[in-house]
Amino acid sequence: MHPPDTAPPCERLTRIIYVEDDDLMADIVKILLTDAGYLIGVIGHGTLAYETIAFKKPDLVILDRSLPGMQGIEILERLRTAPETYLIPVLMLTAAGGRDKIDEGLGAGADGYLVKPFDPEALVRKVEGILDNSLFNRSGRRT
Repeated sequence: MHPPDTAPPCERLTRIIYVEDDDLMADIVKILLTDAGYLIGVIGHGTLAYETIAFKKPDLVILDRSLPGMQGIEILERLRTAPETYLIPVLMLTAAGGRDKIDEGLGAGADGYLVKPFDPEALVRKVEGILDNSLFNRSGRRT
C-alpha cells in the first residue's frame, strides 16, 4: 500500500458526448467507443445537446450535422464562440460528405470530420488523435 503522498493518481475515463438522433447509429458508436475505454453519453436533440455540453464540459463532443432543434454546425459555432466551451474538441460524424460540407465543418471549428458510413477502427483512431492533439490530456487537466 502506498502512503497518501505517493499514491498513484486516479485515472478517470475520458468523457464524450455524442449528439445523434439515429438510435441505431448512436448504439453502434457508443459500443465502439465504450469498448475502446471511453465514457460516452448520447443526446438526440440539438438544443438539449448544446445546453448539456455547456454544463458538463466533456473532453470531446461528437456531432452529427442533421439534428432536431439545433443543427450540428450551429452547435459547433456556438461552442466555438462561448468562452467556457471554445476549447472542447469536436469531431463531426455525419453522412454529409463532399468537399464543401467538410470544409464548412472544419471552417466552423471542428477538430476532425468523419463521413458515415465509416470504418470502426478509423473512428477510434480519429477520436484518439483529436484527444491527443487537444489542449486537454486524458486526466482532464489542461496541458
